[in-house]
Amino acid sequence: MMRLLIVVAVSIAVLFAAGCTASTSHPAPSPAPLPPDPHTAAALLKIAAAFNHDYDTGHYVPVYARWDARSQAILTRADYLRRHKDCPSASHALSQTENVSPGPRGAWLVHYEIGGQQLTDYWFYVHRRWVFDLVLSNPDAVKLYRMPPGQYAAALGCNH
Repeated sequence: MMRLLIVVAVSIAVLFAAGCTASTSHPAPSPAPLPPDPHTAAALLKIAAAFNHDYDTGHYVPVYARWDARSQAILTRADYLRRHKDCPSASHALSQTENVSPGPRGAWLVHYEIGGQQLTDYWFYVHRRWVFDLVLSNPDAVKLYRMPPGQYAAALGCNH
């Protein structure tokens, strides 16, 4: 009987130790933070050119990653990606990012051209990263992104 009690006690101790080990294990580490962007006009020009190229070629994950917090609050990453998958942008000429210049209230203006049309985006340097401000850059897109998915698709003329 004593032997049985010892076996049971040891078994309980082993199970308890296994449970404690599992419950005290650390979660998987988060991905390493991105390195800081240089706070220079040349760095912004390079980043904005890559951003525009990614958008033009349908690589929306890095585009959304550059949105500032206010822009990301409008639409989740998953919804942004889904909308672009379900309703791809019309084919158009690739943009040509031309130059950057200081703008109002700490903004930097990125000047670019698509098919002869001159456009300007607003960027800010926040927490050592260059981020794109959708609200200032493209208020019409903000209105579209705030629509329910079906209304968004209809507004863009997508076939479903």
